[in-house]
Amino acid sequence: MAITTVPETPRKPGRPPSPYSTRPQRTSLGRKVRDNLTGHAFLIGAVLCFVVFSWYPMIRGIVMSFQRTRRGETTWVGWDNYSRIIADPSFWTAWQNTFYFTVLALALGYVVPFFVAVLLNEFRHGKGYLRILVYLPVMLPPASALFLFKFYAYDPSEAGLFNAILKALHLPTSQWMQSPEMTMPAMVVASTWMNMGGAVLIYLASLQNIPGELYEAAELDGAGIWRRIVHVTIPQTRLILALLAMLQIVATMQLFIEPLILANGAGAEDSATSVAYLIYQHGFFQNDLNGAAALGVIMLVVLAGFSAVYVRLTAKQD
Repeated sequence: MAITTVPETPRKPGRPPSPYSTRPQRTSLGRKVRDNLTGHAFLIGAVLCFVVFSWYPMIRGIVMSFQRTRRGETTWVGWDNYSRIIADPSFWTAWQNTFYFTVLALALGYVVPFFVAVLLNEFRHGKGYLRILVYLPVMLPPASALFLFKFYAYDPSEAGLFNAILKALHLPTSQWMQSPEMTMPAMVVASTWMNMGGAVLIYLASLQNIPGELYEAAELDGAGIWRRIVHVTIPQTRLILALLAMLQIVATMQLFIEPLILANGAGAEDSATSVAYLIYQHGFFQNDLNGAAALGVIMLVVLAGFSAVYVRLTAKQD
């Protein structure tokens, strides 16, 4: 008698496996973790760097601003550090100098890089060499560049570079960093020369993304170079302009190394004292870490306010 075998019914695609199967099943969560293990590893490293070097010092500084440490004993004093710092006359002088530097830096250090980028964008040959030439000051250490300005360009004698140029033009010379009126403009010039290379390259990249048809249409309408800049270049780069304006405000409000090197700190008649330098004085000269922390928190709140205004304005534009 022949034995007949019944063929096994094939499993349909997508049919769930038998609960009696001994093959281990991979959960969706475990599969996702294994698939993204490398990404998580890089993310953990970045988060740890932010926690250790940014978030923890920030939180620690906020806590210290409400404390007072004397002979190793720490007590909570509430808002006493803030009231003491605000009552200091140098507090208002430092803020006045900082805002003055920021306004001058926006007038010179924000406008000049943009027009330099527009000028370089018009060149047809040698753009690479010109970019290197413009970016070269950024590659110099800030301290070296500032010492160059201090002992060579801003030498108050007739041997100084700027005084020699003024004398050749039959114009009165200046004492530069020794003059309360010229201290802040001199620091703005040095800061602009050191830092404008990065902004120029960013502007150049933005300008090269503007369609050439817009300039051709403007030329056909009889628009000159100035009208093309106002009606084509600026509207097409407004987001980059707004972003760099915010970044420059944040950077210039943290003015520190320029007065420290060029003006030996406070400058003539406290004309160079900035908020960041005042924090340095409280922390390292007066041994008042709690007062320095309170002043740092005040600066954090001011910069956060500027950032919030920027986000609000850009959101309305979008």
